[in-house]
Amino acid sequence: MRLSTGNCRHPPWAFVLVLSLLSLLLSRCHANGADIPLFAGKATMQERVDVAMELAALEQGVDDVNAQWIASASSFGEAVSYRRLIAMPLTEVFDPPMGQFSRGHTQTGDKMSLPKVFFDAIQQNKAEVPWLFEVRRIEGVTSPRVELPDSSSSSDEEPKKDKKKKKKASRPDEWGAARPLEHLDSIVGGPLDFRAPPNYIFLPWWMMRSLGLRPRDVVDVRQITNVAAGSMVKFRPLTEQTMKDMANPQAVLETELKHYSSLTKGSTIAFDYNKKRYWFEVAECRSAPRGEKKPMIKVQDCDVASDFLVARDTLEARKKKKKAEQEQ
Repeated sequence: MRLSTGNCRHPPWAFVLVLSLLSLLLSRCHANGADIPLFAGKATMQERVDVAMELAALEQGVDDVNAQWIASASSFGEAVSYRRLIAMPLTEVFDPPMGQFSRGHTQTGDKMSLPKVFFDAIQQNKAEVPWLFEVRRIEGVTSPRVELPDSSSSSDEEPKKDKKKKKKASRPDEWGAARPLEHLDSIVGGPLDFRAPPNYIFLPWWMMRSLGLRPRDVVDVRQITNVAAGSMVKFRPLTEQTMKDMANPQAVLETELKHYSSLTKGSTIAFDYNKKRYWFEVAECRSAPRGEKKPMIKVQDCDVASDFLVARDTLEARKKKKKAEQEQ
């Protein structure tokens, strides 16, 4: 959003009012089970105006980078293949209508809401399915990484702070994202829709966590076509109870993995099963046809074998036991 008022028909205060209303709307955006409001408590009108002006400056900076990219691009296809965007968490507001494939999987899939320019990129560059986009942190621009407490990955069923809230914890839409296996600088996913505002991208919370992002962090987003087709992936459940709860883990995997177009090594993704959310670390990715290790692979329309490693909590227990024995 540009704030130049040279030939504007509206007074400058009108922009402040609009931005204040926008900031109020954004302040209501919070994580599934991870409360990160943009305003702490009851903000005064002046505080909202200040935040709105900060948001305007942020949008202006993003807009300037994108304008420079468009001006220097050698073709229209190149011009629409990249944008610098402001990251926000995907919420249930984006849940597709009843009957659509991704219904109920906004947080258990790799789909993100993108601005319409990327639909133009798909058409202009004749991209083949699956349509994939890389979201990357920007050194010196993206704010410091958010660190999750260990307790966030200690249970598949609920965060530690909600252990006493059994009724709340039994609802999948109240759970937050688990701690990622690795600190990732980039992650790949597909489009849920193309209705995000021009300077914004909306990501599932597990993607936000994998990249260590806060709401309104700035990221680079690029259409990519060089992700290798997958041949094998190794998953590590966070808890041993996961494998006990699933009578046939492979069958659950085949069903739930359909909501992921790609997988990124080091991320921690979620599947819902019997009204519970289960988390799996993506421990290893291999490509077809030679089985080479890759940082990311396509899994949509690919014949991908899978394997389950020892659960994270079991692995940690073994390490603690071994350390205790060595200290004796």
